[in-house]
Amino acid sequence: MNDKEFQDLEKEASKEKLSVNSVDKNPLNQFKLWYDEILKSDYVEPTAMTLATASKERKPSARMLLLKAYDQKGYVFYTNYNSRKGKELGENPNGCILFYWDRLKRQVRIEGKIEKVAKEESEAYFKTRSYKSRLGAWASNQSSVIESRTVIVKEFLKYLLKFRTDVPLPEYWGGYRLIPEVYEFWQGRENRLHDRIKYTKEKDGWKIERLAP
Repeated sequence: MNDKEFQDLEKEASKEKLSVNSVDKNPLNQFKLWYDEILKSDYVEPTAMTLATASKERKPSARMLLLKAYDQKGYVFYTNYNSRKGKELGENPNGCILFYWDRLKRQVRIEGKIEKVAKEESEAYFKTRSYKSRLGAWASNQSSVIESRTVIVKEFLKYLLKFRTDVPLPEYWGGYRLIPEVYEFWQGRENRLHDRIKYTKEKDGWKIERLAP
């Protein structure tokens, strides 16, 4: 998508009206509609999202990650299971992801339970990563305190010598899947009269409601 095409998309998005009747009855389809548009744009990191978790003491934390896959089962990301987010998810499996696409004045917030994906799924994804990226997963004891960058560089070189060609999946690294229970789609409008549509999971489908901006 060239710059003019994206500017046209921005203009159309700014005019878009979200309503209970206009959105797709399935929030996954509504997400795909917006997500496909952003993937065609010139965003540097269109898959970037904020992941919010909380400890068992209910202390929150948030960080940026990249969405790696999504389907009817949920939204998948990968990380070190020993990281702060991994430990918090072990204590409290509730989480939230947030996408913000500023030029289109759009946000999507998704809440739900988060669980580990199957090891086979993690291994399949791990093999798609570059050789050095796979080494980096071994080298970093994510979220731990280190004295200097030298520590991580030495670890990287150690595994570079250990795994000359094939780099196996570390036991402490893999994927998580957020299983949606609540969606919120936000479309920016003039005068702060934004459109907010909320989907709540029910036994026989999704309840759709409008929220005040």
